[in-house]
Amino acid sequence: MLHFAVAGSPLSTPKPGGTCEGIKRAHELGITAMEMEWVQQVPKNVERMREIRECAEKHAMYLTVHAPYYINLNSEKPETIEASIKRITDALSMAELAGAHSVCVHAAFNLKMPPETVYANVKNAIERVMEHKKKLFPHVNLGLETMGKHVQFGTLDEVLRISKEFDVYPVIDPAHMHARANGGVNSTAEWNEMLDTYAEYLGKNSLQNMHLHYSGIAYNATGERNHVPLQESDAKWQDFLKVLKDRNIGGTCVCESPLLEDDTVLMRDTFATL
Repeated sequence: MLHFAVAGSPLSTPKPGGTCEGIKRAHELGITAMEMEWVQQVPKNVERMREIRECAEKHAMYLTVHAPYYINLNSEKPETIEASIKRITDALSMAELAGAHSVCVHAAFNLKMPPETVYANVKNAIERVMEHKKKLFPHVNLGLETMGKHVQFGTLDEVLRISKEFDVYPVIDPAHMHARANGGVNSTAEWNEMLDTYAEYLGKNSLQNMHLHYSGIAYNATGERNHVPLQESDAKWQDFLKVLKDRNIGGTCVCESPLLEDDTVLMRDTFATL
């Protein structure tokens, strides 16, 4: 089964809002998944995480998390690497308490270093995070995301290679890939090639439990600029949905459109008619 997730509480969530109210509102809209946007900081209230878990279970809501943006596992500053490892580990630990399935992480900036040096630095840091898996987040996936800018760690091969090493699965964002390719990765053939590569690294069955992001996106020669609504972009999003349907992809596809629930419902309803 493929869930279509709203990226954060729907804009139409009644005030004062909050994650539980967002879950309830998403459920009212027939949305079955939500990504909690912990992009500024990781929450620390353990009891609050248990409340979110109960609320999600009550409303059959499939949860994922987006970890903070302030992460760079390839920093030249040891204190930045230490802080980044802590933010990732904290996000995974809180996600475990909240009942989330996967945590999306922007791993690193390249800082003009050779790709293999960057890869080794990211790998060393992820090893330290994964030392805590059994104790702190046994049921949560660490998903390193394909990124939209050339200065970032996160090509398809990079995230698949490192995911295979640690027996996790990445967050695949075709919109980021589209921006990084300056308008490429926007066709049925390219998406099928992307999924074939994914299966080559992680096995055919891995396509049944993917963590995807998707939206319209603005870009230039350096890559991603910002996310935009589906119908205001050059994204061939209906063709992308048909590929997902034809290949029976499972897991969750988080709609990162600024329209939040409107484009999430649009994707869900279009997918259902294919």
